[in-house]
Amino acid sequence: MKDAEMRRLWAANLLRASSVVLTAVLPPFLWEGFTVLGTHLAWLSICAVCVSALNVLLHLVLKPNLSPKRSSLTQKISRFLKCCIYFFMSCILFHAIVVLYGAPLIESVAETFLFAVLLSTFTTLQCLCMLGPNIQAWLRVFSKNGAMSIWESSLQITTICSILGAWFGAFPIPLDWDRPWQVWPISCSLGATFGYMAGLIIAPLWIHWNRKQLTYKSR
Repeated sequence: MKDAEMRRLWAANLLRASSVVLTAVLPPFLWEGFTVLGTHLAWLSICAVCVSALNVLLHLVLKPNLSPKRSSLTQKISRFLKCCIYFFMSCILFHAIVVLYGAPLIESVAETFLFAVLLSTFTTLQCLCMLGPNIQAWLRVFSKNGAMSIWESSLQITTICSILGAWFGAFPIPLDWDRPWQVWPISCSLGATFGYMAGLIIAPLWIHWNRKQLTYKSR
């Protein structure tokens, strides 16, 4: 495991975490009355767009899983279209799962869908950037000992932390505390966000502490 690769991972993850913080800190200077809780749907949209743009940019710059094979323009366009379709399907799937877990079916449709978009941004988009629209590669990475690089290990951890964060964020909703952040889907989206940011920090630390046990197969 190269130290340079670990530094690149640290830098990328810190940039991702910083982008989430900036989506809550910068907009109030440009938008009067903007708050994460008060204008939650706007924050969800801003956060999803900023994190998506940064993830795509980091992938293009760092190229952690660059294939040795060169692709033609047609193949690149086809891959891009497939990624868009996969991301949209992920949003629909997360929306359906959230509804099955108790979210309003008809009321708050926009809130539920934007939460699904945010969750897809934290999970599916990273998989698409790193692995492409390849379900077999996804299954390999998320199987036991399936990661073949520190980037894939980081992908595992951040994805799992994001989903767990969203799940734990649902616990306070039915409680009768009458707090503003208990309104759907604020606690879940905040839980997913904190889980994502925690995963970005935990992943490099876990990889560093277990570097002697990690034996990645060469590509």
